[in-house]
Amino acid sequence: MIFPPLTWVLLLVAAALCAIGFYKFVYFMSVGYGLAVGGVGVSIFIIALIRGNLTPAMAVLCLLLLIYGIRLGGFLLVREIKSAAYRKTLKEQIDKPIPFPVKVVMWLLMAILYVVQTSPVWYREATAPDGPLTTAWIGAVIMAVGIILEALADKQKSAAKLKNPNRPVMDGLYKICRCPNYFGEVTFWTGVFVSGWGILSGLQWLIAGIGYVMIVMIMISGAQRLEKRQNKNYGSLPEYQAYVEKTPILVPFIPIYHLVKPEK
Repeated sequence: MIFPPLTWVLLLVAAALCAIGFYKFVYFMSVGYGLAVGGVGVSIFIIALIRGNLTPAMAVLCLLLLIYGIRLGGFLLVREIKSAAYRKTLKEQIDKPIPFPVKVVMWLLMAILYVVQTSPVWYREATAPDGPLTTAWIGAVIMAVGIILEALADKQKSAAKLKNPNRPVMDGLYKICRCPNYFGEVTFWTGVFVSGWGILSGLQWLIAGIGYVMIVMIMISGAQRLEKRQNKNYGSLPEYQAYVEKTPILVPFIPIYHLVKPEK
């Protein structure tokens, strides 16, 4: 079953919560993203509770979706409020008015994407609540690790920028990876994907796979944009040049150092 009954409920919840993007376009992909994922987690929890499918593993998976969404959405909102530099970066990314039809299309696409990303948890509740629990618990552990990595990386970067906003962050988790927050994001969604193993079947694999591949591609794109911005801001610093040549950009211990072709 590709679209189990009540999938429309998840779509409505995701659409309602990421509609905050109509206030500020970037919120479709930031604050609204966190709210929508958290809201989908709560929705699956309530549906499972009503239908008698709320196993401990399902409850934990839903709780982790909620924690992830609240942490990410809250962090991004607070950072924007407190950081003038971050507000400037957001303004540079969108430097012209966005037509309303484009906003509507983005709103619908993002709502669908967020439901697709969380689909392994939804498929477990809707089609195989009594399915194998081993992968559910393994996925939950990976999700928790991802949340911790992302939260710690964000905290370390915020503290470093508060101390010296004109210096690249190269300490803490940033010693093993230049984008540990993005790596934490990928880790979290890897856990979501793993949580569905053993219960996904047929085209459900396609839906879940699309969601996972999309978030990985988004993180790679984000790392590319960050590398361009950092090359522009810090490219003349010898310590930064030495750092980028020895520190993987996205995945620790994987020797991929550049996603942007170095300028000669």
